Amino acid sequence: MAKTGKRIKAARGNVDRDRTYSVEEAAKIVKSNASAKFDETIDIAMNLGVDARHADQMVRGVVSLPHGTGKTVRVAVFAKDKKADEAREAGADIVGDADLVEKIQGGFMEFDRVIATPDMMGLVGRLGKVLGPRNLMPNPKVGTVTPNVTQAVKDAKGGAVEFRVSKVGNLIHAGVGKASFTDAQIAENVKAFIDAVQKAKPSGAKGTYIKRIAISSTMGPGVKVDAAAA
Repeated sequence: MAKTGKRIKAARGNVDRDRTYSVEEAAKIVKSNASAKFDETIDIAMNLGVDARHADQMVRGVVSLPHGTGKTVRVAVFAKDKKADEAREAGADIVGDADLVEKIQGGFMEFDRVIATPDMMGLVGRLGKVLGPRNLMPNPKVGTVTPNVTQAVKDAKGGAVEFRVSKVGNLIHAGVGKASFTDAQIAENVKAFIDAVQKAKPSGAKGTYIKRIAISSTMGPGVKVDAAAA
């Protein structure tokens, strides 16, 4: 416990809480502060100038990170017949239709992303109360309701990250890499994520859109990023 405390204290000493850093500087600091015995996740948190309770201010999208997330993503696909075969060939971990609905209703949740062909959404809709709160409900806006299951599975496996602003705090939070990545890989992933959120700016947003950005590792302190220069 003492060692952990000393490590956190030392890491905080590397961060000037009163300034913001360029993405490249922040990535370097966050990586250098990641000293846990496991490969820490690099997280980004963004505070937006929107009110997500209003439909015209909802921010949602998907971004394919140039260097992936470093995480093994388990993909579940709702499809049948030929499309089910395509999903399996593309590397989907779980494929099914009514049987998969029953399995999930019974408590099965061993997946990180859910994809569905359009004809399956009548069935998948029954899982709204289970998948919705976990941000796992397939949605055509982020490419998870699609007839092209091959591409959707490959995107999910290759580092596609969905994002959605919370209705409380107006925050977007996501993992954008691992501490084992190089400084440059972390910076490029962070920039790609910020750019995707910028492009997803809703019509109803007023005033400053991106108010605050910070990146951190699982066990490390947050480092503020200069939103204007990102």
